[in-house]
Amino acid sequence: MFQDFIRHLFPRVVLKRNLTISYTFCLGGLAFSAFLLLMASGLLLACHYQPAPERAYASILVLEREVWGGLYLRSLHRLTSHLFLILLFLHTLRVLLTGAYQRPRQLNWVIGCCLLGIGLFTGYTGYLLPLDQLAYWATQTGMELLLALPGGGIIHGILVPDQVGAPLSLLRFYVLHVAILPVAILALSCLHFYRVRKNKGVLPYL
Repeated sequence: MFQDFIRHLFPRVVLKRNLTISYTFCLGGLAFSAFLLLMASGLLLACHYQPAPERAYASILVLEREVWGGLYLRSLHRLTSHLFLILLFLHTLRVLLTGAYQRPRQLNWVIGCCLLGIGLFTGYTGYLLPLDQLAYWATQTGMELLLALPGGGIIHGILVPDQVGAPLSLLRFYVLHVAILPVAILALSCLHFYRVRKNKGVLPYL
């Protein structure tokens, strides 16, 4: 699967007519490129961020005011996260409008929907990390809405064992945002590209 993922990114042969922008608008590739940029910028941000309630916001201020390029780096990460979600939505819409979810690509459609859901959840977990007033109340609102869903209380208890912004909940949001969810997105992306190569009719040059 990993070899097919690499071959999809770097095919040996590409037909000339496939180098032009077609109805797909390369939205899937652009979304994955944005994800790679998010991982790179997030790794640099993690060198300065401190996932503790009493130090989280202060570390953001230090990053923006004292670290060379820190404000640019944080803005790049935030804006790229918006772009990533927009590209995922547009890619999903394109698949719907062109009927690319139909047989034999049903499994890839399910994988894509999972990627969209995990992408949204990754953005939500990252929203709390600065721990300013906007982040706190937005996350608090989301957690209250979660309680209204069937089984939401169980998920709420896992994500927020103490309270929003408290040490344990902040640490869990941080671990989800920087480790568990990105690995899940990367793994599903590999599987997604593998399925594209498996269904060779999608791209004639594969």
